[in-house]
Amino acid sequence: MRYGFTTGSCAAAAAKAAAYMLLTGREKTEITIETPKGIPYTAQIRNICRKEQEVSCAVEKDGGDDPDITTGALICAKVSFAEITDRKAREESGRKNGTGHAPEQAQVVIDGGIGVGRVTKPGLDQPVGNAAINHVPREMIEREVLQVCQVLDYRGILSVEISVPEGEKLAEKTFNPRLGIVGGISILGTSGVVEPMSTQAILDTIRVELRQQRALGREDVVISPGNYGLDFLKNTYHYDLDKSVKCSNFIGLTIDMAVEEGFRRLLLAGHIGKLIKVAGGIMNTHSREGDCRMELLTAFAVKCGVAAVDAARLLSCVTTEEAVRILDECGRRQEVMDYAMERILFYLEKRAQGKLAIECIMYANDFGALAKSKEAEEWFTLLAQEAGQQI
Repeated sequence: MRYGFTTGSCAAAAAKAAAYMLLTGREKTEITIETPKGIPYTAQIRNICRKEQEVSCAVEKDGGDDPDITTGALICAKVSFAEITDRKAREESGRKNGTGHAPEQAQVVIDGGIGVGRVTKPGLDQPVGNAAINHVPREMIEREVLQVCQVLDYRGILSVEISVPEGEKLAEKTFNPRLGIVGGISILGTSGVVEPMSTQAILDTIRVELRQQRALGREDVVISPGNYGLDFLKNTYHYDLDKSVKCSNFIGLTIDMAVEEGFRRLLLAGHIGKLIKVAGGIMNTHSREGDCRMELLTAFAVKCGVAAVDAARLLSCVTTEEAVRILDECGRRQEVMDYAMERILFYLEKRAQGKLAIECIMYANDFGALAKSKEAEEWFTLLAQEAGQQI
């Protein structure tokens, strides 16, 4: 499968090309950088605009065989001569050489422009107020631009502004608004290379959200597999969704990360279609990892005394909502749901290994809350009240 390259690699390539054109006065339509993974990246340079004091250009993002929403987007860099009176340039200069004078070696000041998000909440890679250009892409940009400066014996300060014309629109499809990154996408990448898989990117995002909640001083965390679960929390309990974490299918790994980040208690709220799998010990609820929803529901129903003819109906259901309806008709819905919750809690607590208190709420779209752990609602109500909400 074909590798792609991160937005960080694209930004570094565009910045390097723009710096070269600014300092030489010659056009550059192709540039090569070295990614942190050690794989060279040769980028085609587009949208070149050359002026006396600045040069801008762009590189088109290529996600390889694992494209994401940024594939095809133009990652732009504008490189200009920085005035020593410029505040950011002076701060950077002073940080490195302890004076307010021009540095003896070239220096690079990096910021974000249109379509690059700005950090508004703590706990992320960059401090509040900074452009959402993560530290590895910043290091890549600085290294590649300084390499040009060294070859051309330039010792001044260059300002690099990274922008993404479609970034604000693209950001609506990312986790950025939930993370407190406003105005655009993030410039990301730890290896510089997009490998043909997306699982790690999701796990990294879950980790960031958990870490952010801890950075805000929270010891309790609310998680849900998806948007429907979060909507249930909002509509039922009027809970502030900014204080919750979407864990996708990775329930087990999210519990592991919550333990590692030092949380005291975790509440999982989810649809029966996801959580019934947890009742069978399945901690990754994606269908490709296993789908025994009806088998588990049928087994629980039989244990709770549901007749064989109705158990056969359950086993042939396509959706869990349909199965819940059959259980309701049999008059056994609550008994079966309570037993399912008992099994869910068994496996959640087994995963947490006593290092994290676990509460859980399971719901269905047509029936609302189906079952809860003993202290789930009391705890959740308290959390909502602490957040200034009215139950």
